[in-house]
Amino acid sequence: MKYLCAMISATVALTSSAGWGESPVRLQVYPREIRLNGTLDCQSIVVQVTDETGLTRDVTEQSALRIESEEPVATLDKATDDFILKPKADGKAKLIAEFDGQEAIASIDVFDAQTTSAVSFRRDVMPIFMATGCNAGRCHGSARGQDGFHLSLFGYDAAGDHFRLTREISGRRINVARPEASLLLTKATGVASHTGGERFDRDSFSYHTILQWIEQGAKDDAESPHPVEISIYPPSATITGSGNIQRLVVEARYSDGTTRDVTDRSLYLSNNDNTAKVDSAGLVTTGKRGEAFVMARFDSLTEGVPIIVLSGDEEQPYSEPPAFNDIDRLVYQKLKKLRMSPTGICDDEQFLRRVTIDLTGLTPTREQYERFMANPSKNKRVELVDELLNSDSFVELWTMRFGELLQIRTSNQVSYKALLGFHNWVRNQIANGEAIDQLLADVLSSSGGTFDTPQTNFYQIEANTLQLTENVAQSYMGMRIGCARCHNHPFDRWTMDDYYGFTSFFSQVGFKQSPDPREFIVYDRGVGEITHFIPEREVVPQFLGSTDEVDHSVDRRKALAKWIVSDDNPAFARNIANIIWAHHFGRGIVDPVDDVRISNPPINEELLAFLAEQLVASDYDLRAAVRMICQSRTYQLSTRASQEVDGSIENFARAKIRRLRAESLLDSISQITETTDFFPRLPAGARATQIADGATSNYFLTTFGRAPRETVCACEVDVEPNLSQALQLINGDTVNQKIVEGAVVKHLLDSGKTPTQVVEHLYLLCYGRRPSGDELAKVLATVSVSNPRTDLEDVLWALLNSKEFLFNH
Repeated sequence: MKYLCAMISATVALTSSAGWGESPVRLQVYPREIRLNGTLDCQSIVVQVTDETGLTRDVTEQSALRIESEEPVATLDKATDDFILKPKADGKAKLIAEFDGQEAIASIDVFDAQTTSAVSFRRDVMPIFMATGCNAGRCHGSARGQDGFHLSLFGYDAAGDHFRLTREISGRRINVARPEASLLLTKATGVASHTGGERFDRDSFSYHTILQWIEQGAKDDAESPHPVEISIYPPSATITGSGNIQRLVVEARYSDGTTRDVTDRSLYLSNNDNTAKVDSAGLVTTGKRGEAFVMARFDSLTEGVPIIVLSGDEEQPYSEPPAFNDIDRLVYQKLKKLRMSPTGICDDEQFLRRVTIDLTGLTPTREQYERFMANPSKNKRVELVDELLNSDSFVELWTMRFGELLQIRTSNQVSYKALLGFHNWVRNQIANGEAIDQLLADVLSSSGGTFDTPQTNFYQIEANTLQLTENVAQSYMGMRIGCARCHNHPFDRWTMDDYYGFTSFFSQVGFKQSPDPREFIVYDRGVGEITHFIPEREVVPQFLGSTDEVDHSVDRRKALAKWIVSDDNPAFARNIANIIWAHHFGRGIVDPVDDVRISNPPINEELLAFLAEQLVASDYDLRAAVRMICQSRTYQLSTRASQEVDGSIENFARAKIRRLRAESLLDSISQITETTDFFPRLPAGARATQIADGATSNYFLTTFGRAPRETVCACEVDVEPNLSQALQLINGDTVNQKIVEGAVVKHLLDSGKTPTQVVEHLYLLCYGRRPSGDELAKVLATVSVSNPRTDLEDVLWALLNSKEFLFNH
């Protein structure tokens, strides 16, 4: 939308569909419902066509556009590269777009066409500072501002910004007597020296809006309607070839129910400029093959659209194999858009090793291998999954995962007895099949002694109210809201009001010392309020991202616990589903799993929504969710790529090769070498996955990235290989000592096994498969007849140091 619109004919006829390779099957004009209010209100439009293969194209300029109405209520302007609707008279009309024999219709509703509204500081002027970067962190939004002028970062304090503009330096930044001489305008247009350079010119919409505001007295309007939602059109695009253009239109909905085109008032960002680059006007230019998420930010709101760019004619034809369940159908639905075929499924040996590690944290034993491979059932993979789900190792593995989520560790405040009670409580809940939502809700609402009510240790582990709030948002909903502690979140919808409203639920948590100095009692004090970062700002408890009323008849944490796991908060089910998915695939549908934000969207929104729905439908049954994932063809895909295409792992077209977690690696080495580990305060023979305390570790576990649970961040679990790990395996004590201590090779030879049988046995233990003929021949060539034990132990050492053992594949 531009400030001045030249009047032209109501019909714009341009070229037809030259160069369009496929027949259009759907034509859409956006927005579909257009409301124009006041003489200065305009509306940008975009027309998109979709062909039979799912490819889209911006055909705004190639369409014939006309307005149909009994009386002329609006005009269509093509004075610039934008197509603009401008009000003329009150009434209703239709905007009709024609392209290649198809029509798309949008409704037009015009009211108060002859009314000129005053320019609003908060509705009109503040968004300009965002769109032009004036209140960004590198400019006047920095902690100390720039050149003596400070604006609140991303506009979180409109009242403070108005004061600094109008009263902090009287008569300079704003000159009501000579508005065009105001420093605000002369600096921004480059007339006066400006460190930030020219931000807009004198013919721009931004200049004329600020000029009118100053001419009208430069007033603040704190009671004006505020934006509550923005929509960006078109909602998605799949484009072939580089250098193509897709225009975006942004519409805001305000608290009074009105809507407004804010295309020219928005700030645009792309998370992948190489694939889709967006300019300040909202024009997207395609680049290399790939996916991008293009966002528009207006006020404190951010929304985005997914953009898929294909390379062109050389795209391989899509081939869709049979689906095992609905997970596969939703994965295929996305892969079809990308022209990316899924690979074949892994063989039985690969599946056995993969699923055993994922569900128990251990490599399969020889007995498990022999039993599974000899099973003649067509459903033996399903039967194997059910067997592993009912194992104690599955319970221990997920107790560890929830221990990380809940940050279970000892500290100066948390004794080991209290910590162990918390760990055992979580373990019992999982072992008994307790619903995940109930488990986590019980933690939030808990009160009582840290011995008698172990889940209350959650509040002892992190007693700082602000950090506790951020931990709950991150663990329970996957959201990192810490940015909003000091300013509105730059890449998400969270404002400071959201942050402190959510913090209020924890402001009345109290602690009392029990007779036992190791135990504390957690209770609700009934008094105490949180202090907002902005002075004199009222803070009341408010659910994050929801307008639902808080039940004040119960204490705050119980109200929060009830809401956070309810259907009114879809973020909870999506987060838990994403965590479970990421455990089995090495990456989340939103990745990282605890960084859910608008600017980091799901790679497959439909898949994540489905998994969340199924989780709710099963009453948050952990085993049901794992069973559904492991029975999908997508989980059983091979790691070998059928086609080398970027994004195949991210979109689950093939399995990801994943390094074993620290605990699984140590437990598997101990199992293979038949050795015992010793951990503080645990019985001999306990596995690393059974360690209750995040503060307990050893050199091996620390080197391979065991989470210390000092934070709730998923990044604490490090599964990236590095040089220190390689040196630990090659030169460290762990592998060498365990091979000698366990004497597995000696026992096999003493039992009468030949070197060939010993090698086959070691391959089964480490790789979950038998050696190939070539491998067997090469290995046996290194084994001497006179001293086979030493040579075979070297073989075991080599296997335990190999990539095939260290990675799940």
